[in-house]
Order: sequence, then C-alpha cells, then structure tokens
Amino acid sequence: MSKDTIVIREIEPQDNAELEQVIRACFHEFKIPLEGTAYADEETPKMYESYKKDNETYFVLDCNGEILGGGGVKPLKGFEDDICEIQKMYFSPAVRGKGYGRALFEKCLQVSKEFGYKKCYLESASQLKAAIHIYDSYGFTHLKEALGNTGHYSCGVWMIKTL
Repeated sequence: MSKDTIVIREIEPQDNAELEQVIRACFHEFKIPLEGTAYADEETPKMYESYKKDNETYFVLDCNGEILGGGGVKPLKGFEDDICEIQKMYFSPAVRGKGYGRALFEKCLQVSKEFGYKKCYLESASQLKAAIHIYDSYGFTHLKEALGNTGHYSCGVWMIKTL
C-alpha cells in the first residue's frame, strides 16, 4: 500500500456497498454481538443517505477508489441538541495501526466543533481495545451508562468529551 494514495473524504452514494462490507466484517472479526449494535442498524447498508441532514456527516477512507473504513458525526439521538455522537467508525485490517483511524477521528472531532456541538459522545464494544485506547488518549472519559437512545444495547463502553 505504500504507493497507494489514501484520502479522507465525505461519503458518496457509490461507497455504500463497500463500506457496509467493511463495517460488517469488523463485527465477525472481533466477535461483537450482531444485535443491538451498528450491525443491525437500518442505516448501515445506506450510509450515504443516512448522513444528509444538517450538523451530520460521514467520512470514508478511500484508497484509489477502494473504501477501507469510515466514521461519522450525528446529533446524539434522544438527547440534548448540543451533544453529538461519533459513530460507525470501522476500518479494514489493511489500514489499522497506520494512523488513518486517528486522522479520521480527529476530522470527526474537528467537524463536531465546527457544527457547534459542545460535547461528543461515543459507544464502543469492549473487544475494540485499540479504539478505546485512542478515545482515552483524546480525553474521553468513561460513563457508567449509555446516553441518548441509540438502540445499541449490546455496546458496553460509553464515553464523552467536552469539545
């Protein structure tokens, strides 16, 4: 991959199928429950269409036309308007450990501030230890219970950060 060009860009309609494959593969790889997680979300097969409202966006990692991951920002469902959620951040093994996840995460944090959110929330699964370590390193603190109404009852890690 050293000669390949990887860019972070906003999602486009043609990205849906590849991105869905990346997201779903992570659940099987890390043995994360399929129910009560992003795996079962109605929006997972149609990510482009699911991030079109004001104050929300989704970014993908594009390597010469191949989608290798992504992550997005939306208002936290069922909660205050000034709290966003970073969601559906998943990556192909081909790009893990190379700094692309951090770069995309930073882009999500930056756009959250630009949208005017005051706090950023996220949920994760305990199996995703590398991701949780990154969230910790950016100053996210652990919560004892979920916020909002995400429907992700199988996620056992809840974190928040003041922007």
